[in-house]
Amino acid sequence: MNKYAIIDIGGKQLLVEQGRFYDARHLVPIRNTLKPDEKVVINRVLLIRHGSSINFGYPWLHGAAVRGRILHGCVDKKLVMRRIQRKRKTRQIFGYRADMIRFVIDSIHFGGKNLNKY
Repeated sequence: MNKYAIIDIGGKQLLVEQGRFYDARHLVPIRNTLKPDEKVVINRVLLIRHGSSINFGYPWLHGAAVRGRILHGCVDKKLVMRRIQRKRKTRQIFGYRADMIRFVIDSIHFGGKNLNKY
């Protein structure tokens, strides 16, 4: 973990590295707009660590970008909610699976330089 970045995506913060894949819930507001193998650029970078240097942003780093591509759409584990009303003998079970997008990080850029080459 010599080179990594912390990005803000979908209201959550992810620690990302090059070559790894991650799941995000709210990558785009409109559903089914991103296709597999489509390139994405994430500009909401909070922190970049490269070797011993750490760069913080307030709130985001200017000139920093994380580039990647979409692998495929997937779903999260099922969340089951039960609603039971006692003395009425009624039971309801609700299930919910969140739509997610799996993407892989190709490179981390800061100040016009690709940090993965150094």
